[in-house]
Amino acid sequence: MAEKKKVLVIGGGFSGLTAAVESAEAGSDVVIVEKTPFLGGRVTQLNKYFPKLCPPNCGLEINFKRIKNNADISFYTLAEVESISGQEGNYNVTIKINSRFINDKCVGCNACNEACPVEMPNEFNFGLDKTKAAYITHNQAFPFKYAIDGKHCKGKSCAKCVEACKYDAIDLDMKPDTVNLNVASVVIATGWDLYDTAKLDNLGGGNIKNVITNMQMERLASINGPTSGKILRPSDGKEVKNIAFVQCAGSRDENHLPYCSYICCMASLKQATYLREQYPDSKVRIFYIDIRTPGRYEQFYWKVKEDPNVTLTKGKVAKITEDSATGDVELVVEDVLAGNKITEKYDMVVLAAGMVPSTKASKVPGEISYTHDGFVVASYLKKGMYAVGTAKSPVDVAKSVQDATGVAIKTIQSARR
Repeated sequence: MAEKKKVLVIGGGFSGLTAAVESAEAGSDVVIVEKTPFLGGRVTQLNKYFPKLCPPNCGLEINFKRIKNNADISFYTLAEVESISGQEGNYNVTIKINSRFINDKCVGCNACNEACPVEMPNEFNFGLDKTKAAYITHNQAFPFKYAIDGKHCKGKSCAKCVEACKYDAIDLDMKPDTVNLNVASVVIATGWDLYDTAKLDNLGGGNIKNVITNMQMERLASINGPTSGKILRPSDGKEVKNIAFVQCAGSRDENHLPYCSYICCMASLKQATYLREQYPDSKVRIFYIDIRTPGRYEQFYWKVKEDPNVTLTKGKVAKITEDSATGDVELVVEDVLAGNKITEKYDMVVLAAGMVPSTKASKVPGEISYTHDGFVVASYLKKGMYAVGTAKSPVDVAKSVQDATGVAIKTIQSARR
């Protein structure tokens, strides 16, 4: 019996997981390559999806279970594709697997984390708190196996984690490995990064503690976040009762991101409901250029807009400053419809930061064309190579899933070449 041809999926976020399970369940062998220690991507960092406002772990758990139950799917975490050559039906791929320093004996007991003396910024929570160098991102992480950050770990000069582990699961001598694969097709599902708001000088330049990004807001509202779901401002832990959302923070700006990032308006409307549900006396003001809620999302916009404690103001924020005595944030905004300038203070301000394709900073090797903004030009890809989700353009989770499901059919066709 001939060996089944493999499908390589680069990226273990929601679109990558979808492409992988759909291709595998249609009869292909699938290999997922994910650069972080855990699968799930940005969706794992969200509190809720819009417009249903349901937790993302439901959909993630289903896909994780499909992966666990399917012997045709394998994956490498902390891994990166170093080279791709060949053609449809016969691509040769080299993958570098970086050291996790924890082996398959790990049972997730947390002893290494408790013993570790080294703290580092928690990237999963976008720097809102700290975590240990021996860590797991959250209680539903997959694989549920700890990782040790090689940049911050002191290695054998410390080794307190080794002493604490009863299962011989820690190997501080673990070396990077290289794997060579032959695959029929390649799916690029590399996901997105948040635009660096430190570049937005007029909006605080990342220097005002109570000015946060939309993804930091997701982590504050999440039960597994730094404040266990309580929306508290970073400077002093005060409950946030008066908040402003600044739309298009970096997007639709020729000096930053010239395109609309698609999800930001819906994300801010969703996050307004987080605050309103948690603090019934809270007030929300959203400053926007244009509110964009395409298709079926329009109804969600109407629902949020009907809340008397939510105000939508058309106007671009010109300046954000901090009241050093109180930590409050002051905004100067042009109210376009009223024809005047507004100066107001808020407990906290959320910047609806734009979506940047991960391929802007880290290109996938091979004969791949990109736009000036870093998106993969799908029409220029070689046969047997497919880009899905935010690798091609800014989209939401639902559209990423639809896109990835469609690509599964194409990977089957490539495998028959």
